[in-house]
Amino acid sequence: MRIHFISIGGSVMHQLAIALHKKGDIVSGSDDEIFEPSGSALASYGLLPATLGWNPENIHKDIDAILLGMHARADNPELLRARELGMPVFSFPEYIYKESLDKIRVVVGGSHGKTTTTGMIMHVLQSTGADFDYLVGARLPGFDQSVSITDAPVIICEGDEYPASALERRPKFHFLFPSIAVLTGIAWDHINVFPTFENYLEQFQIFIDKMEPGGNLIYCESDPELKALIGRQNRTDLVLIPYGLPVFEIKENQTYLTIEGETAPLSVFGNHNLLNIQAAWVVCKKLGVSASGFVKGISGFTGASRRLEVVAQNEKRIVFRDFAHAPSKVKATMDAVRSQYPDRRLVAVLELHTYSSLNANFMPQYEGALNAADTACVFYSPHAMSIKRMPELPATVVAAGFVHPDLKICTERGALDKWLTEQKAAGENLLLMSSGSYDGLNIQATGETWLQGE
Repeated sequence: MRIHFISIGGSVMHQLAIALHKKGDIVSGSDDEIFEPSGSALASYGLLPATLGWNPENIHKDIDAILLGMHARADNPELLRARELGMPVFSFPEYIYKESLDKIRVVVGGSHGKTTTTGMIMHVLQSTGADFDYLVGARLPGFDQSVSITDAPVIICEGDEYPASALERRPKFHFLFPSIAVLTGIAWDHINVFPTFENYLEQFQIFIDKMEPGGNLIYCESDPELKALIGRQNRTDLVLIPYGLPVFEIKENQTYLTIEGETAPLSVFGNHNLLNIQAAWVVCKKLGVSASGFVKGISGFTGASRRLEVVAQNEKRIVFRDFAHAPSKVKATMDAVRSQYPDRRLVAVLELHTYSSLNANFMPQYEGALNAADTACVFYSPHAMSIKRMPELPATVVAAGFVHPDLKICTERGALDKWLTEQKAAGENLLLMSSGSYDGLNIQATGETWLQGE
């Protein structure tokens, strides 16, 4: 196959380009900007475009398929040329489905935990020597890429509800048609794409409707919205498999998991991770993994990048950073650290960085999300808001949304640095949550300084 990528430099697109190149396809691509690490990765496989920019001459009838990235627009010169020639144009998930028609497709969806659950399944399958392909939204220890396409009989996919491309506004997970699906929970997110909760909820119903006949739907029975959605199903052909918390114990700040009589310590913690583990176990069991193989494998899972990642620690203090930004994710992360370290004072910092989190109308969704912290700070940058063309977000609206008794609100890096310095003496564990960068905060240096205390 000859495949051309329009917008090859995207964080996932460049990984798919490399995966298809490894498979033996002839890959070309273009983009008007390519950042690191995409540039170096593409260059190492000879796939980096010689020049930046769009050129209609890149598109010719010898190409079998065009892959269109999110960065490309409807008036892209190469896209217009492809349409003029009547060439097949695919979004990322559409092409993943094309490559996996003969595979068992496992798709993990939900408003939270899908990256981690997907990573858990991948980690265990790798530890047992299974042959599988994958698609996941973060880099995982033990995996060079976040996409792999081979002739393996199974593919494990993270199912994202965000639009598939600039032209195809339907969610990515609508194009994957799973034979085994996991839904971890439903909590309104992506308000810029789904302006009402009802509209957001509808996307999950469509996902279920698109499952293969006779498929297995594995769902978290403790999530009220998800449980209600499952209860309204007309798909009598699906095998419905609810899951909840597995058997576990916390001793001396260490969590131990037990499945079918097999027990092992975990490298991750928190009820949200335990629920993710149980979902992963149900999938792995369906794929033929034994309880002993699963428990042994999951014991070594250290987490996806920026998911309760330890930045620095000593005997008395730990600094974590986490990708949490949506209300349900923030609350789950907060509760996890509090449960694992109940006797330590917890200081939390949350950066509002996404379209949803910077929207005043969305702010009530955060009520109580930071309550597990002894003291907390919400940071958001006027610069980030201007880039997203968001209207002003008054601090009073933020405070009213979170309803935390000891909440600091900062909109300048200097104020955040000062507040962190003030908290350092009394704080023990520090949790930094963001999908952004706190306007360039050096996370590693902050962590190392925090360990020194007063």
